[in-house]
Amino acid sequence: MSTLEYYVPGVYSHGDCVKIVETIEFYVSQEQSQTLRYICSMVDDWEVQNTYSEPMVWIGIYIAIASLVCIIAMAADLLRGFRNKKLWFPCKYFTLNAASITVITVAMKLPVDLSSEMLSYMDQAAKLGGLAFMCTMMANFMPSLAAMDNKTLLANIIGLSILVITMIVNIFIQIKTGVIKHISFNLLNVYSSSFDCVMVAYIYMAMIILLLMVMISSSLTIPASKEILEVKYQTTNKASLSDLHLQHSQMSKVEKLRQHVRRNWVMTETGSPQFVMASNPLSIASGVICVIVLVLNLLVVFEVPYGYHGEQKVYGSAYKWSILFIVITQSIGVLVATIAPMFRCFSVLNFKLATKWNMTHLMVFKVEKYWTQKLCEWERSPIHFLSSNRSRTLIYNLKSVIISLCIRLQKVIVILCKVISLIPTIIPIFAVYCLYCWKSLEARLVNLPVISRTDDIDEGLSNYVLQIHDEAEFAEKTLTRISNSLNSIILKAEKEQNKELLELLEKSTGFKGVENFDTDHVQCLLSVELVNSWSLPIVTLTGIIVSLPNIRKDTIKSLLRSVGEGLSYTHLVEESLNCENEYVNIRKATIILWNEVEHKRKWLDEALEKDAFRGKTATEILKWFSDRAKEIVREINEGISGETLENAPKELIAANSMYRIANTILLRDESNTEQINEEHLFALLSGMIADIFSACFTNLPLVITVKCHESVIEKRELSVKAAAKLLGKTTKIIERLETCELPSMDPDKISYVDEWRLYLKRSIP
Repeated sequence: MSTLEYYVPGVYSHGDCVKIVETIEFYVSQEQSQTLRYICSMVDDWEVQNTYSEPMVWIGIYIAIASLVCIIAMAADLLRGFRNKKLWFPCKYFTLNAASITVITVAMKLPVDLSSEMLSYMDQAAKLGGLAFMCTMMANFMPSLAAMDNKTLLANIIGLSILVITMIVNIFIQIKTGVIKHISFNLLNVYSSSFDCVMVAYIYMAMIILLLMVMISSSLTIPASKEILEVKYQTTNKASLSDLHLQHSQMSKVEKLRQHVRRNWVMTETGSPQFVMASNPLSIASGVICVIVLVLNLLVVFEVPYGYHGEQKVYGSAYKWSILFIVITQSIGVLVATIAPMFRCFSVLNFKLATKWNMTHLMVFKVEKYWTQKLCEWERSPIHFLSSNRSRTLIYNLKSVIISLCIRLQKVIVILCKVISLIPTIIPIFAVYCLYCWKSLEARLVNLPVISRTDDIDEGLSNYVLQIHDEAEFAEKTLTRISNSLNSIILKAEKEQNKELLELLEKSTGFKGVENFDTDHVQCLLSVELVNSWSLPIVTLTGIIVSLPNIRKDTIKSLLRSVGEGLSYTHLVEESLNCENEYVNIRKATIILWNEVEHKRKWLDEALEKDAFRGKTATEILKWFSDRAKEIVREINEGISGETLENAPKELIAANSMYRIANTILLRDESNTEQINEEHLFALLSGMIADIFSACFTNLPLVITVKCHESVIEKRELSVKAAAKLLGKTTKIIERLETCELPSMDPDKISYVDEWRLYLKRSIP
């Protein structure tokens, strides 16, 4: 028996224990022998349990890593918000989707673990810390709900609801089974007997349920909010377009575009669904909940090093030392995740704290129509899937009863959140009111008039503010911040303007190159001639230039950089204004062809910088391109009918363009008395490229305007931001083209290169 007293798991195995019992069972009674065999079975259970619990440490590390991923995503949104001065912190990286729900499920492994024993206080703190982390993450998700379409929103809310309900049920089971224990908080002294881990768990459960209800309530409001914002956007957008056409002629094109982009930026920022979501009472209430959760979590975490819980093990569960990493990681996560919701609590500072608005905002028992609009639509919707009239009536009445209850619950949640949101709302209102009273008193004592700053606001800009509540007027500093954010975007983009592209455009003497890169005198190889795009002749001409062996390498590299930058703009013109299928196919082919020319110095797998071109004249090089292109066109054309040319392969598109351009230049060379050399050919082709770029870039103001009017509300902000960047990068280009005499073409035709060529041909006297 003395041997068993010193049994250490891992030293003796089950077999060793049985051998010992078999050796001494002749010297003990049968009852003692059975007792010894029972002890051996316990030893076996210990061994098996230790073996199975070995991976739990790695599972704990896995939980900590998943929590760290969530923290990094939330921290990225925080940094982005501070950098862009958007203190309502729109969600870009930490958004509600299938991936984030999966990562959160891993991070919440401890709260849903029903089987592992949690004997020490640190184990209990880890479970409670997971619940606190879940609360703060749910509050961070709030603005991201508004960035989804209705189907995606429904799917993500259902996924989150399943996770939350599973957590709540598992926590309740753990409380009843004693996995979450009644361990008191010794730091609280007087309150320690009644306020323990179980009580904190109940509070967290209530917070999580409330946050889930708030998120579902917000999801029901989002469609109606978007409809209201969209109607206001369309009305204001018409006014913006009218103002653009009626602007004074003394304003330059760039100034008009800046003003137009700024107005659309104000509409986009103030009408952003994420901003509206972050500013409503439900989001403010979630921020208050986050602060409460943070305080509770700090209490629980500080109990670990400072609270005394007797002579118990530090790590009492199978997760062992990994529990410490989980507690530290998720505690940091709670702190990081509280910052954004807490800042959103003071979104009231974005508005003028006028008396009218104060009284309207303090009417917390008034529930506006849009809060229940979607539910009312569902209540009134008919039943179509049943053939029996009696069954339809029964289901319709049942549906009406259920949705009526949901409407009442929705109103209760909205009113509750409005009451909670008064906590952070009254503070700045009271502070501003006290400041106003002090200034008024000071003015009376010194006999100075109280100056109102209302007139300082840009009335023209304030007319483009979109918001659901018309009573709430935007503060001057908020409009200034929005305007300044656009200025920083444009100024940053202006610094990225390509000087080499501007130098290339200086070679343009007009738009003759648009007409001269192709001619009708070249024999057509196809039954139906392909259309031209802006980019295709530029890439073809550049490919010919790269093949010229006697042109300096640094000159070629400079040209490639300038053409590459210019093509990024021509692709935008084509993408925005040339939307027909045939142009889309040519644009895709051109992108692939340009990548080969720029990075591989190849044209349809033919090396452009090859020794075979050395010693040849410019005319001979052009003749080689013409013959090779003609050969490729005929090979491909044998198996293609005219009806399929709309989706022609890229090889056919590239070869046909090369054939026509090379032969056009050869025909021009034949008419000249002097034979063209490489330097003259380089100058000729560079001038053509510059002319085509110049003609294409006359469409940039229209592209910027089109990008300002994105129809999808979720994509509108990114589209207007892209327009602002494009304006900044092309400011000097637009200013240069404004000094040129542009052809008086039909606005619907000026975006097509073939229409330009047709117009220029007709303009020749």
